[in-house]
Amino acid sequence: MKINRFYIGLLFLTSIILNRVEAQEVEGELKKWHKVTLVFEGPETYEQAEENPFLQYRLNVTFTHTATGAEFLIPGYFAADGDAANTSAESGTIWKAHFTPNQVGEWQYTVDFKKGKWAAVRTSEKLSSAGFMDGVSGKFIIAESDKFGRDFRGKGMLEYVGERYLKFQNGEYFLKCGPDAPENLLAYDQFDGTFHKDGHKDELVKTWDAHRQDWKNGDPTWKDGKGKELVGAINYLASKGMNAFSFLTMNIAGDDRNVFPYVDYDTWDRFDVSKLAQWEILFEHANKLGMFLHFKTLEHENQGLLDNGGTGLYTKLYYRELVARFGHHLALNWNLAEETGDWTETPPTFPLDVAERIRLAEYISEIDAYNHHIVIHNGHWFDGLYGQNTKFTGASLQTNKEDFSRVHSQILRVLEESKAAGKVWAVACDEPGDAQHSLITDTEDPAHDNARKNGLWGAMMAGAWGTEWYFGYKHPHSDLSCQDFRSRDLFWDQGKICLDFFNDNKIPVWEMESNDALISSEGDYVLAKPGESYVVFLKQGGEATLDMGNVEGKYEVSWYNPRKGGQLQQGKIKSISGTGKQSLGWPPVKKEKDLDWVVLVRKR
Repeated sequence: MKINRFYIGLLFLTSIILNRVEAQEVEGELKKWHKVTLVFEGPETYEQAEENPFLQYRLNVTFTHTATGAEFLIPGYFAADGDAANTSAESGTIWKAHFTPNQVGEWQYTVDFKKGKWAAVRTSEKLSSAGFMDGVSGKFIIAESDKFGRDFRGKGMLEYVGERYLKFQNGEYFLKCGPDAPENLLAYDQFDGTFHKDGHKDELVKTWDAHRQDWKNGDPTWKDGKGKELVGAINYLASKGMNAFSFLTMNIAGDDRNVFPYVDYDTWDRFDVSKLAQWEILFEHANKLGMFLHFKTLEHENQGLLDNGGTGLYTKLYYRELVARFGHHLALNWNLAEETGDWTETPPTFPLDVAERIRLAEYISEIDAYNHHIVIHNGHWFDGLYGQNTKFTGASLQTNKEDFSRVHSQILRVLEESKAAGKVWAVACDEPGDAQHSLITDTEDPAHDNARKNGLWGAMMAGAWGTEWYFGYKHPHSDLSCQDFRSRDLFWDQGKICLDFFNDNKIPVWEMESNDALISSEGDYVLAKPGESYVVFLKQGGEATLDMGNVEGKYEVSWYNPRKGGQLQQGKIKSISGTGKQSLGWPPVKKEKDLDWVVLVRKR
């Protein structure tokens, strides 16, 4: 009789354990480079619970590839009822972790769920088990991706690979172009939260009505049809050939004050679960459209808000939540501050000093298993951040001339300084121009000559991996007020023309270096792989000579129109051979011979 009771008890315990494991759900298409979500039923709690679910609990999941041993430690988060984007739930029992597998085959996972004082930002092994899914393990099988074209799920994670250009795991390099404005893109009236009417710059809350026309059947929404305008805005950018956009995720103390991940303006350890879930719907849609996500995590004025600019409890919690909820996306960078502050200002703006910037980058690198690109804007220059001893992998460059004339030289400066310090950075010019003007509207400047010549092509010809475009505050549709990306419709065409040239003609920019001294015309640009290929940008067209050095060879000469795009064209000189200075001839369109042209010289 005792034996029977023992076996009955054992069977009962086994049943509980099995049910506990089976209660965990695995969501997603279970394909390489696609988002996989583990859904756990944990303790019932709510956003304002005395035992803070964001701070007093720590959910980590370790994913291990059975065959290769590849391992990822992924932070999880409290997800209320699991469908908060649609229900606006503030309470529930659901916890989630998102994972992007980089290999096909079997993956195993093990759950670590702990609780205790400040557990979310502690690494101590002395934390108590939180029960529920703590210790649970399981496995799933990943198949090949079936995506192609712009969809990042057919390309893999975009990575810094020690070069000037970021590279997808499928081997493709990435060149970007898109808007850097408005910085308050996420101040959207159809996101949940208290920011709509909290008395802080409520007049800047956005409707994005101009882009309602760009939403398409089958595109995502939330809460029975909300979100169409902002989803439409991203659709529009993608339709114009743009592949990046930026946004602040926190500007409580900034110019707008309507974007933050918290439940309200003053509470920095309680997160608005439903609003962040709605952000995720937008970001996931952008991922499918091939849109790079530029996370600007702190605005200039916010650098001293959390922990007085240090990497303390609130700062760590803020970045952990961002990484847990959004770090699985394939193409993004973490920009640690829109600008670095300056003690010489009155009053001072609590700069992140060099030591704190390095410390913050190290923390993000520790919790982001995918090692996404980590950058920062210049305010203070990048001195002290270069080299092998920091986790920074690039610069988000900002310049200060209305005519964009410093873009080319400043990019070259950062590339040269970073290389000299022992680690080549990947540099993008994310605010070319100046604060007052920069990229103004088509109505004011339909040609955008300076933006195109000095900014767009100036950046790419220096070795930047892309550009994003700020909208000056002295003009309509500014960095704070813009709600219609069509205000720069003509310039997006020029951005696409630039990307098309490099991508369609398979220009190996990652093997080329800026060498403007090779062209005879002053102020023009050259990217060169000597003896193989040369890209020449002639700002004023005309005839120029290219110095081929001492490398013998025969080269084809083609012309490209950076204003109109299209196919490569032939001038009178179709090929050159020999060494030394060689004439490239005149542009192929006589009436446009004094306008800007691109010349492609390639070994036959």
